[in-house]
Amino acid sequence: MPCIERPAVARAQRRIAAPALVAALAIAGCTSSSDRGPGEVNKPVPPVQTAPKPAPLELAKPSPEVARAGSKLPPPRAMRSWEEVRRQAAERLVAANPDITYTGKVPDPLLSISVLEVELNGDGSVRRIEVLRPPRFAKETLQTATDAVHRAAPFGDVSRLPKPWKFVETFLFNDDRKFKPRTLDN
Repeated sequence: MPCIERPAVARAQRRIAAPALVAALAIAGCTSSSDRGPGEVNKPVPPVQTAPKPAPLELAKPSPEVARAGSKLPPPRAMRSWEEVRRQAAERLVAANPDITYTGKVPDPLLSISVLEVELNGDGSVRRIEVLRPPRFAKETLQTATDAVHRAAPFGDVSRLPKPWKFVETFLFNDDRKFKPRTLDN
């Protein structure tokens, strides 16, 4: 015949056992090495290991010649959403960099891929660029992408859009070291 506890008996046993457990834990926490019996060894407590801090994201700077040159593009259109900002930015990237962009089908495999987060000032000028994903191959394409962003700026007044004033663009480089903004790859 199986043993079945009645609910009232089980509750009473838990009420008795809970204070005893709390008292035992409190007493155990108050013991020192001198309170230990013979043969009991104080084992060193391993230090708590925290997760390593992630490496800071790389900030991309324009090359000196691009920093000196101004934009030769027409003023940007007014925008009402971040989707419009991303689309216009991708179009301006291609317009400002006609010799190093392509608009056709994206090849498989790609030479390299760079992902940049572009932070803007309220007027649409570039405040800073963070590298979210550097290229594994053809590392010089990162500087090409950074310079392309600076050539295409400003990207239009974003002061009426919600903060943060940032957008992310992925640069897809083919074997000729020409890029296509992923936003335009529909």
